[in-house]
Amino acid sequence: MTSPTDIGAALQQDGGAGGAAPEAAGLGSSPLRGDALPKALGIYPYAADLWAEGLLWGAVLRSPHPHARIRGIDTSAALALPGVHAVVTGADLPPGPDGSPDGAPSGPIVADRPVLAVGVVRHHGEPVAAVAADHPDTARLAVGLIAVDYEPLEAVTDPEQAFTAPALHPDGNLFRHLPLRTGDPDAAGEIIVEGLYQVGRQDPAPLGAEAGLAVPRPDGGVELHLSSTDPHGDRDRTAACLGLEPDRVRLVATGVPGATTDREDLSFQVTLALLALRTGRPVKMTLTREESFHTHTSRHPALLRYRHHADAEGVLVKVEAQVLLDGGAYADVSSEALAAATAFSVGPYNCPNVFVDAWAVRTNNPPAGRMRGEGALQACFAYESQLDQLAARVGVDPVEIRRRNAMSTGDPLPTGQAVTCPAPVKALLDAVAAEPLPALPVDDPDAEWLLPGGPGGAGDPAAVRRGIGYAVGMVHMLGAEGEDEVSTATVRVSGDHATVICAAVDAGQGFATLARQIVQTVLGVSEVYLAPADSDQSVAGPSARGRHTWVSGGAVERAALMVRHQLLQPIAANFGMSAELLQIADGKITSYDGVLGMPVAEALEGKELWATAQCRPHPTEPLDDNGQGDAFVSISFCAMRAVVDVDIELGAVRVVEMAVAQEVGRALNPRQIEDRIEAGVAQGVGLALLEDLRTEGGLLLNPSLTGYRLPTALDTPEVRIAALLEERDVVATFGAKAVSAVPAVVAPAAVAAAVRAATGLPVGRLPIRPEDAVSA
Repeated sequence: MTSPTDIGAALQQDGGAGGAAPEAAGLGSSPLRGDALPKALGIYPYAADLWAEGLLWGAVLRSPHPHARIRGIDTSAALALPGVHAVVTGADLPPGPDGSPDGAPSGPIVADRPVLAVGVVRHHGEPVAAVAADHPDTARLAVGLIAVDYEPLEAVTDPEQAFTAPALHPDGNLFRHLPLRTGDPDAAGEIIVEGLYQVGRQDPAPLGAEAGLAVPRPDGGVELHLSSTDPHGDRDRTAACLGLEPDRVRLVATGVPGATTDREDLSFQVTLALLALRTGRPVKMTLTREESFHTHTSRHPALLRYRHHADAEGVLVKVEAQVLLDGGAYADVSSEALAAATAFSVGPYNCPNVFVDAWAVRTNNPPAGRMRGEGALQACFAYESQLDQLAARVGVDPVEIRRRNAMSTGDPLPTGQAVTCPAPVKALLDAVAAEPLPALPVDDPDAEWLLPGGPGGAGDPAAVRRGIGYAVGMVHMLGAEGEDEVSTATVRVSGDHATVICAAVDAGQGFATLARQIVQTVLGVSEVYLAPADSDQSVAGPSARGRHTWVSGGAVERAALMVRHQLLQPIAANFGMSAELLQIADGKITSYDGVLGMPVAEALEGKELWATAQCRPHPTEPLDDNGQGDAFVSISFCAMRAVVDVDIELGAVRVVEMAVAQEVGRALNPRQIEDRIEAGVAQGVGLALLEDLRTEGGLLLNPSLTGYRLPTALDTPEVRIAALLEERDVVATFGAKAVSAVPAVVAPAAVAAAVRAATGLPVGRLPIRPEDAVSA
């Protein structure tokens, strides 16, 4: 039997490698991830594997209605069931400011989402009550015995109706309205193209079960073991919901699988903790797949109307747009997503006159939240579709129309912020355009299975058309609009090994590997381990927007440099020189003149050195009433060429190849960069063709991995890395940029462009349905 703490340590040590000594490799090399082998072998312990003595099991009752008034809850039958130890509702949480129960609402930006609904439910699957029992089947049976008296209310599911519908929440139905105004409103171009674009609801669909364990503490607090990507943020919000001081809640990041969004909905964590406090025993909860779809947030569905004005050569004169994001029942990060969609509404192109109105609204649909490239992806699909229209009107190819309008370093965004980071948009386009095209399936008699529909399909090979499409996109890194970004790390060296203490959670972005590489490069120590991440450490922030490569990596580097100075200073003094004249390379300390040559291990023998450092990038500011302001720390760019084969009679689409050119600042781990790009492409292709979390009247229709279609290995195309442009961003740690979000942003637009080229159809919505690709 393994204690929760033991499991957490085993998971985090060396990034999940169970404490095995890692291979020595510095920055620029491609060492294997520490958790790669255990995950490949199926022996990596996830949060669902947690266990503790005296364990109880939790289960949650969820609303069957998208909108209803709760007139009463009867828990007596559930409490009478043998084996049930507790039943909790919103009335068991601390009361609101007026002294009445309000469900202890919380959220990453706006505290509007209750842990357990009180008085009203606002989306299908919203938590209403929870049970702790001595067996998981007993807990679920007890949930079914809770009687809730619902009065169904009319659900607002069309975001366009949210403006005039009755308020669904005391805060109203408008999360944010963000206008952007720059240039001359009367400007007009010789050529005008217009379009209406829709983006569906993409779910992160994590393959790892969402699970956790709460253990009550003797001081009346609670310890949570969860696959959290933000230990301190989740701890603070959990403590606030429970009415506890933050130091009485400890959160240990445990068994974190890959994540493309936040791993847990906060109500899941707080409910788990509440049950543990109520029963005085450890409580474990593992969500079913259907519950998982109901619990976590998904990508914002969007409706975008665009009008592009250009001169006769296709040079942009004015862009007008309306952007509407469906935030669902609660605010979450809708404000952030809207800022990105608005600021990047024109894409990586220059335009002197831009007029945008963007809104994020509340509906009774499932809550939307953070997911790779939130806001930027929806805008990318729209503006790239517009560029394809413009190219056709001007009579030039899609690459040329983009080159004519491409921004460069120093050009301004429509928000007025100068793009001071590298912006090699033309070079990226040229790189993908220069790649050789893949062979046609008809050239290989054994490649029938490569056609859309596969071998023996109903389609006629003569109906297959090949399409080639291009897209360029951009995302911001780190927080925006004045969000304070900071991370702290400690590096401790003892003898021949080093330990990094940092609460940055590796959710697949490779921070554990990067931290080892940094310390190996700076200190020449081959064995580097990561301490388990938990909320008792200093703040590192969430694993989102490429933060940990930049901010936590920067903190690790600064701490390692401080230890390096502690190591080298006395050695340099003995030789009568400055420590700056010594260098560490290949495990040796050498002087500039070659007189000194000492192994690092010898210099460290018998010593224990440590240092703690912070990294905080330069500040940003909120966008003003005209959408103006320096809102972003830095921006990343990517270009893609998609090659697709389309059966124009059946509407079947096969993505043959995605060629990718991306600016990465500096390639700290080339193999990991390529892996992350491939993952982003796969996620983007999924949205382009398959992934659609469908609702009807606010009810989820396909909350399962059979109903919600994910791309498999057969759906994922060959990814050709055309170029990884290394032009260092001078303000970034090591000059490097995070890489995983922007491929996911660009891929859907590139696939849509290729389908458009193959069929001659407008393709105005994602995912692309078969009927959207059937051409006469």
